[in-house]
Amino acid sequence: MKQESMAFLERLIGSVSPSGYEEQAAKVWRAEAEGFADVVRRDCHGNTDAVVHAGGAPRVMLSGHYDEIGFIVSHIDSEGFLWFSPVGGWDPQIPQGQRVVVLGANGRVPGVLGKCPIHLLKPDARDKVTKLEEQWIDIGARNRKQAEKLVSVGDPVVIDLGLGRLGDDLLVGRGFDNRLGAYIVLEAARRLGGRACAAEVHAVATAQEEIGIRGARTAAFGIDPQVGVAVDVAFATDHPSMGEAVKREGKIKLGGGVVISRGPNIHPRLFQMLVETARKKKIAHQISADGGATGTDANVIQISRAGVATALLGVPLRYMHTACELAHVDDIEAAVRLLAEFVSRLTPETDLTPF
Repeated sequence: MKQESMAFLERLIGSVSPSGYEEQAAKVWRAEAEGFADVVRRDCHGNTDAVVHAGGAPRVMLSGHYDEIGFIVSHIDSEGFLWFSPVGGWDPQIPQGQRVVVLGANGRVPGVLGKCPIHLLKPDARDKVTKLEEQWIDIGARNRKQAEKLVSVGDPVVIDLGLGRLGDDLLVGRGFDNRLGAYIVLEAARRLGGRACAAEVHAVATAQEEIGIRGARTAAFGIDPQVGVAVDVAFATDHPSMGEAVKREGKIKLGGGVVISRGPNIHPRLFQMLVETARKKKIAHQISADGGATGTDANVIQISRAGVATALLGVPLRYMHTACELAHVDDIEAAVRLLAEFVSRLTPETDLTPF
């Protein structure tokens, strides 16, 4: 990965962007897109659309959501402690003892997630998971008045971890789900902008995926693409405790390449084109099978308006929806390459009927 691309990814991962509060991620993504795209525009839902080869055909939507799971301040008590609700799907074991950042009106406010020490729990409670509603945020305020000078009810919260490395090849951080996808679609558009391409390409960073796949629905309706490719993360199953999950998800390895999905949510001709492209260009890839709706942007793009020929690519990810998600740089690069090579093959004559 080029140094400037890594710097872009680091800025994107470092932004505070829970669903509905994507402004920081949007500013980072938009600033990067404005360096090369023909057009960069926003919509009222919070999606950002970067267009290259405007006027081409077919019209292609590349989608990666830039929202992340997080929390929202729901109450400030008389002692200055913040109580919160989840934004997106959380395992309640994950936030305990973590440092967090609250995005207040005047900027970032550091805090920690508090809970009762195990020493003081009743014996029957020690082996139970502490529920999210039994945890709180401590920002060091002495009372409500002092806390309210810094934060307000409705402010977003994320775990305070940015991008890091494990060895030479692995990246670690929060919110890889799915700012990796948002990064990949924009990097692919950058490469497509510098080469011959018949298609009009819309790289779209979508909002509010984690609370019901909302942004991709409105973006697809507005763009009205003939082809859609969603890029998200995929469950890596190459670590302990997977057990029966391997039978459901397949053997997906970090460093094994980009994941190409196959199933009823995926257009069969596009799937075949992706596999052929990966083989021809010697791009490392893996296949996953999804027997129904995928729970990604692909799900709503496929059924937008009169229907869209849709495919799904994934980046293998360990420890999804935790503060230390883990991905391989080679898999990220493979996703960028495959997406760019695939789109460059599309022409107005490409058959988009499934069979």
